[in-house]
Amino acid sequence: MSSHIKNTRRFFNTKFGFFVLIVALFWLKTYISYRIDFTLGAKGGIQQFLLAVNPLPAALLIFGIALYFRGKLAYWLMIIIDLIESIWIFANVLYYREFSDFLSFGIIKGSGTVQNNLGKSLAEILHPLDFFVFIDIIVLILLLLFRVIKVDHAPFKKRNAFAITILSLVLMFAEFGVSNADRSGLLTRTFDNNYIVKYLGLNEYAAFNAYQTHKESQTRAEAKPSDLNSVLTYLKHNRSKSNIEYYGKAKGKNVFIIHLESFQQFLIDYKVDGKEVTPNLNKFYHNQNTLSFDNFYHQVAQGKTSDAEMMLENSLFGLPEGSAMVTYGTQNTYQAAPAILAQKGYSTAAFHGDVPSFWNRDNAYKSWGYQYFFDSNYYTEKPSYSVGYGLKDKIFFKDAAKYIQQLPQPFYAKLITLTNHYPYELDKQNVSFPATKTGDNTVDPYVQTAHYLDQAFGEFMNYLTKTGLMKNSMIVLYGDHYGISNNHRPAIAQLLHKKSINSFDLAQFQKVPFMIHMDGLKGGIDHTYGGEIDVLPTLLHLLGVKDDNTIQFGNDLLSKKRNQVVAFRNGDFVSPEYTVVGGSVYLTKTGKQITPNKKQAAEIKKMQNHVTTELSLSDKVVLGDLLRFYNPKGFKKVDKKSYSYKYADGMKLLKEMDKKKKTDLLNKLKKKDTLNLYKTDAPELK
Repeated sequence: MSSHIKNTRRFFNTKFGFFVLIVALFWLKTYISYRIDFTLGAKGGIQQFLLAVNPLPAALLIFGIALYFRGKLAYWLMIIIDLIESIWIFANVLYYREFSDFLSFGIIKGSGTVQNNLGKSLAEILHPLDFFVFIDIIVLILLLLFRVIKVDHAPFKKRNAFAITILSLVLMFAEFGVSNADRSGLLTRTFDNNYIVKYLGLNEYAAFNAYQTHKESQTRAEAKPSDLNSVLTYLKHNRSKSNIEYYGKAKGKNVFIIHLESFQQFLIDYKVDGKEVTPNLNKFYHNQNTLSFDNFYHQVAQGKTSDAEMMLENSLFGLPEGSAMVTYGTQNTYQAAPAILAQKGYSTAAFHGDVPSFWNRDNAYKSWGYQYFFDSNYYTEKPSYSVGYGLKDKIFFKDAAKYIQQLPQPFYAKLITLTNHYPYELDKQNVSFPATKTGDNTVDPYVQTAHYLDQAFGEFMNYLTKTGLMKNSMIVLYGDHYGISNNHRPAIAQLLHKKSINSFDLAQFQKVPFMIHMDGLKGGIDHTYGGEIDVLPTLLHLLGVKDDNTIQFGNDLLSKKRNQVVAFRNGDFVSPEYTVVGGSVYLTKTGKQITPNKKQAAEIKKMQNHVTTELSLSDKVVLGDLLRFYNPKGFKKVDKKSYSYKYADGMKLLKEMDKKKKTDLLNKLKKKDTLNLYKTDAPELK
């Protein structure tokens, strides 16, 4: 036995022995993270096998670099490589916990636009056991420092180091071959990063993402006008006609877009301890003049809120990696709702209670044609007025009213709420609703901030009613993305009053509200299947604005003949007949998982091809900046240089436009101020 121990110690005292040890420990901790921290959905023997072995080829390659060096340098290179790799795993564990996705270079590149306020979120996400990924590094350093493992100064033969490099590459190609056989077109058809990590590994995902990022930067440079041909052909055959019953019903009306942050459909009519979470929104949802869609889904990816805004304003999808608003918001040409309506005589304004640089809004909004952007610089700021990501909603709505009353009518105004944002913080003086009791500290406060948002919304609606704006406006509400990620399955099951949930339940959990309210509008609950990509054409048709010559990938939700396949950004989809998630097929009406028969398989394949084509062509437009080549009749390209969102410039523009039109609320009511009509119970303002 002692002889065996001596031989083992002798082996680990060699450079190759240390290499084997560090690779083995790295493989072990990576695999443990796969199983504990990520939900990769490995099914069957092949996928389980690939999941287990995929850390090894890359580990052999990158740690093997150190074998080309001599003495202590080789050892410390392996330690440094392990540290870098561990930081990569650690960062992905934290990111995945909240967003159910892996870090991309697009997200890292855009982190400067969203880094403020993330400290509190990070504190909520971080678990002590997350530091487990660094334990092996500490142990190895101690073993070296206390000379339990001694440095082997003998040079490692270059041919052996080269053999390990070749072995790692052979294993990588073999792994890819088996993976591609199990999932055909793994790197060409997938929109889901989980597949790449499951089959190939975190390092390979990073390499592929780096390649994608480089390819994206090249795409714009190589794009040409003829690239639009496939896009225009697709739209010609897939654009649905407007509904005559609704077309132009909102013509000349003001438009309020109220962005309900992290608000999911299940909150509508939801009760906790017998109390409605959102009584004001429930009343609005069921109002006879409100069109409410109960099969409306968010379609965001890593860009979250920015993806939702991208679809809302442009009817273009966000990107599979990173945020289009951040990466392409400044340089690209767009034909967005604010620009379209501004050229029809509308004033256009966005309201947001945080810094203007968040999600690159101060640049993207110029590209979209917003005349005004009332960011945090326009509002009264006190420490008690903000929580989490910006102004509390009650204070935000009231402060926004100060500028709404000055906007020349008709106007298009988007108001972005913030309080119902992760980590769902609210000071005690504003908590007036019981938390849920799932035992999940992330989930349980969600209904409290949602209730606060509902109260703020109710106060704002009362103001619109008192000032008369409600009568001559179309009020549009939408939820931008989920508030509770799929990583909280036990808590979600409790919220939905189920013993357990599956992939179908999680797909349905992605529903968010979409409501359109206007006096005289024929309302009701509409069961049409749709998503955020469909908002723009729906609103334009209601406003009586023709969009036959626009490049929009959505379709009017009120159209009698429309394709109701709702594409998710990862390539999955929902339709009235089938729900496809991660390759599994469910009957949408019953939630039953099926093995499709020949007829069903053909129908599903057709739907899948539609989804893949739609996403790919939208990406083609954004990545290639193809709208710079497109000049639809009646639309003038946006001149970004003509916009300034500085406070002084914004106030000057309001005065100039008021002199020209005199159609703002203050002039119509012949009042100096309407804020005396705004009633709020915000304790901070008392």
